Amino acid sequence: MEAGTSVNQDRRRLLDLLLTGSFGAFLAAVFYPVVRYLMPPPVQEVLANSTAAAKASELKPNSGKVFRFGSKPGILVRLPSGEWRAFSAVCTHLQCTVQYRADLEQIWCPCHNGHFDLSGKNVAGPPPAPLEAFDVVVKGEDVVVTRRT
Repeated sequence: MEAGTSVNQDRRRLLDLLLTGSFGAFLAAVFYPVVRYLMPPPVQEVLANSTAAAKASELKPNSGKVFRFGSKPGILVRLPSGEWRAFSAVCTHLQCTVQYRADLEQIWCPCHNGHFDLSGKNVAGPPPAPLEAFDVVVKGEDVVVTRRT
């Protein structure tokens, strides 16, 4: 009888092992994609030091344009005097994209009505800090924006 009991116990252990392994594989197959979805892969930040943001004839005085500066947006503004200014277009409050309001002659964040003057300083609304300023140089027809070092 001992030999039969030993065989039954071996079979039971094998079945327990197979069922436990199958259940573990099932859980892994269900939860792995969920975990991968909830934790997106890290994105490499593209750091650009300079870019041609626009053509000089593209912007009239008292107008602005959002442009791509690396992996984030920038904003190029041509003042009523014809002078050029460029800033990060990412609001310092909740990272919304800002835009130029010609009627106010200010940079405006539409998310929470934040306002920045034409030097990038926060003047109204919830933004806690000024916009990052960039250098602007006109080379021929191209308006080149460069990150300050």
